[in-house]
Amino acid sequence: MILSTGRHYLFIHAPKTGGTSMALALEARAMKDDVMLGDTPKAINRRRRLKDVQTRGRLWKHATLADLDGLVTPQMLAGLFVFTMVRNPWDRLVSYYHWLRMQRFDHPVVGLAQVLSFHDFALHPQVCAMLRANPAQHYVTDATGAARCDLFIRLEHMATDIAPLEAHLGFSLDLPHANRSPRDADYRRYYAPDTQAAVAEACAEDIARFGYSFDPS
Repeated sequence: MILSTGRHYLFIHAPKTGGTSMALALEARAMKDDVMLGDTPKAINRRRRLKDVQTRGRLWKHATLADLDGLVTPQMLAGLFVFTMVRNPWDRLVSYYHWLRMQRFDHPVVGLAQVLSFHDFALHPQVCAMLRANPAQHYVTDATGAARCDLFIRLEHMATDIAPLEAHLGFSLDLPHANRSPRDADYRRYYAPDTQAAVAEACAEDIARFGYSFDPS
């Protein structure tokens, strides 16, 4: 998450969407008062600025817009360009699974990824429920329940989707490829018909909204 009152934007970082690359690109042009949450160098250095801030939810890398209530007031929000990134759900789940397998923190899905094959992980009821409960709009819904997002940037269409953000900023961004998971680049190799269908059902909202398909043209 990056809040820039100087450049009037709020970046909400949904997990495994290419958000670390976006955060690094924005950080490279950060203003001195920008507020950052995450594991990038400047975010780590600035984390102490928020130690006394009281918010509705947890202040962390993947904080939702509702979580930030208290840091971001309704009056402030009205003047911000709010954006987030999205990704093909089938590709995103493969990336998420391989990332989880490298983690050691205590969380139920970490434990599942450690012991299950991708096939069984993708079909697990807890994983399907998590996907169903967290569409892209979840991350940009405020504390009143209102969706508030000026731009969804599809990772697969970065070159074109990023244009409104760069127009708002007044400069171009150079995005590195960061936080890459060790996996086959073709996500389709990981799927069988039943796992493909499970993701299609759990992520139906994002698939319809952003025009995703299992076999993109």
